[in-house]
Amino acid sequence: MADHTQKIGNLSVFPLSLGGNVFGWTANEAESFRVLDAYVAAGGNFIDTADVYSAWVPGNEGGESETILGNWFASRGNRSDVVLATKVGAGSPEPRGLTSSAIKSGVEESLQRLQTDYIDLYYTHYDDPSVPVEEIITTLDELVREGKVREIAASNVGADRLEAQLTFSTRESLARYVALQPHYNLVSRDTFEGELADVAARHHLATIPYYSLASGFLTGKYRPGTVVDSPRSSGAAKHLETERGQKVLAALDDVAANHRTEPATVALAWLLAQPTVVAPLASASSVDQLPALLASVDLELTKPELDLLTSASD
Repeated sequence: MADHTQKIGNLSVFPLSLGGNVFGWTANEAESFRVLDAYVAAGGNFIDTADVYSAWVPGNEGGESETILGNWFASRGNRSDVVLATKVGAGSPEPRGLTSSAIKSGVEESLQRLQTDYIDLYYTHYDDPSVPVEEIITTLDELVREGKVREIAASNVGADRLEAQLTFSTRESLARYVALQPHYNLVSRDTFEGELADVAARHHLATIPYYSLASGFLTGKYRPGTVVDSPRSSGAAKHLETERGQKVLAALDDVAANHRTEPATVALAWLLAQPTVVAPLASASSVDQLPALLASVDLELTKPELDLLTSASD
């Protein structure tokens, strides 16, 4: 596999970020370790989690994913080899929010679970409009100056608030967002394209899309008349009911056939070809799901292929 290292601020990352939302959900600790080992063995170094993963599982409280990752780092002794991203602000069942005290307590809890003394990329998971942008950025700047966080980023934030936070950072010479994690894929383009994408481009933010495969729909395993045994099946199958979803599947099939590859590989390669996108985010519950994801970083789509996929998703 060629070296496709991308830059996010001062961080050098592999152009496919491995999602940790499945750790402690559809992958137990042993399977999570196998997936993590295989990802790193293939050259991957960019792992994404959140303090709230996986609170939606009955019996879980949140933090399970971070705990598994912390155990993996401790057993492998490889923390310095990995670019680790986590998030603060979601909380469960009530949102933690982004007050100064919430962010400071959140980072300490994450560091403890992750068994590390620093986080490479720290996201505000959801915007908290009740908190002034000045308070959010000033608190994050403190974490950077203390060495607990290397770079900061935002997710699930509107264009206006993102612009305001970036402007404040620049004006006050404080830590500044270097990345944005939006909901973005071939069947959900308006969740990023437009004003939010314009802000990302204008401020040179690295974009790391989540739901890159639309809860598995863009893997191609969801077809009319098929039943998929997955906790995500209801979210993915809804796209089968739309004309756009059917057109996108057909286009993915065509392009995948051209390259003798999987629809998931093509869907991720399309994202990688979009402006500002540096590393789509995708998760794997088992090692056999990884090859199709990893192959995306080496797949170069032609302009006609990109146009075909874009047109199908309009």
